[in-house]
Amino acid sequence: MNQFYQGFLIRDWQRCDRNLAANVIRQVLAEYGLPWQPETADRDVMEVESAYLQPGGEFWVVEFQTKVVGTAAYYPISKGNKAVEIRKMYLLPEVRGKGLGKYLLQRLETTIGNRGFQEIWIETASILKEAVLLYEKYGYEPATEVETQRCDLAYVKKL
Repeated sequence: MNQFYQGFLIRDWQRCDRNLAANVIRQVLAEYGLPWQPETADRDVMEVESAYLQPGGEFWVVEFQTKVVGTAAYYPISKGNKAVEIRKMYLLPEVRGKGLGKYLLQRLETTIGNRGFQEIWIETASILKEAVLLYEKYGYEPATEVETQRCDLAYVKKL
């Protein structure tokens, strides 16, 4: 998949992106005072093949002028009805405020729906205020099942 949005390239993850994607996520987490947890909550970033690709999900990277500046991913989950979980949607501070988060969320929803899934689950931390506002604006309803330790909010949207 190659998509373009205002000079950004959104493409499928490649092996050479492993550390670049991890660095984006680590940097954004640090900005909000959240821990990088490569042994638990962030293990999936180091194991994209088994965590996302093998179960039938996708992991995308966002490039600007050949630099990886963001990530977005999803994979099928067992809870819910034909459900996926969106994970690892992170953008570096210098590329925020350009509508890229909205565009990524909409592309994810379209892709997920086209693949026949009927529910999208998201977990996040309340300190990630911009993310929370984005999810709520686009129809994600609060849920109670939070599984990731550093997260305190969960949302679900039926497609």
